[in-house]
Amino acid sequence: MMMLSPPPPFYPRSLSLSFRPNPHNHRLHVLTQPDSGCSPFMPNHVAVIMDGNRRWARSRGLMPEAGYLAGSRSLKLFVNLCCNWGIRIVTVFAFSSDNWLRPKAEVDFLMRLLESALKDEIAYMLREDIKLSVIGDSSKVPKSLKEFITYAETTTENNSRLNLVIAINYSGKNDIVQACQSIARKVKDGLVDPEEINEFMIENC
Repeated sequence: MMMLSPPPPFYPRSLSLSFRPNPHNHRLHVLTQPDSGCSPFMPNHVAVIMDGNRRWARSRGLMPEAGYLAGSRSLKLFVNLCCNWGIRIVTVFAFSSDNWLRPKAEVDFLMRLLESALKDEIAYMLREDIKLSVIGDSSKVPKSLKEFITYAETTTENNSRLNLVIAINYSGKNDIVQACQSIARKVKDGLVDPEEINEFMIENC
């Protein structure tokens, strides 16, 4: 169970959490936003690792799919909480590049779950002014999921209350490699001097 409460003063501008289904009823036990409004010390960006779904299901004698479904339901509650608290960006690590090593039936289920969840929640994202962004290598993602991601990103691109970033087939190492390759091409083409390379340039590749 993950307990969330309004943050104390000097709360960091960015926060990383490991996200698991609630062991009792798949719902987050949370404190509501104070009546005085959003705290100025809320982080702008919260990163969530969707972890422990299989262990949660296994400990209850359930199939892994039950854990993924529980995690999906809890995630929606968490996103809604972030909207109410005024958090601007939520990054969800939903499917890592290492997850392809899992049994094919499990991977196929996860791909179907991702697609069905996006389709089910597109109206919610539009109603709540949530912008969807998906990061990661899409080369192995099923065509139907890839097409709906494009549709959902386009449909919600002007929303501004919260930016929901979903990482699918994402690898931090691969992200760094791609950034280095992009900068190297610019240096080769004479568009950038090596001395000009800095953190800002890497972040924006």
